[in-house]
Amino acid sequence: MAFMKWTDLLDTLKRSYKGLGNTNPKMLEAYRGLTLAQGANEALDAKTRELIAMAVAVTTRCDGCISSHAAAAAKAGATEAEMSAALGVAIALNAGAAYVYSLRAMEAFGELKTAA
Repeated sequence: MAFMKWTDLLDTLKRSYKGLGNTNPKMLEAYRGLTLAQGANEALDAKTRELIAMAVAVTTRCDGCISSHAAAAAKAGATEAEMSAALGVAIALNAGAAYVYSLRAMEAFGELKTAA
């Protein structure tokens, strides 16, 4: 079972991108600048950047980001094993973040419970 047709989502995003850009060209230009700047220092190759982007896309729950960066990662030569490893890092981080924020939540609850 597929969650969605990812190629359709990517096509829709590409078409919609122009609509927003036409009404807000400075924003579009700034966004393109971010995209171009991310690899400017060449410290990371395109495949590594896209694997990181996929992990971030998963942690931010952005389907559009997933479709865009999945396509870019495939184009950059990422393998299924590399993608799985990058996503494993995202899974581990989210679990870790949930644990850390759970500790913060318990601290807040304890402090606010005594203040009530």
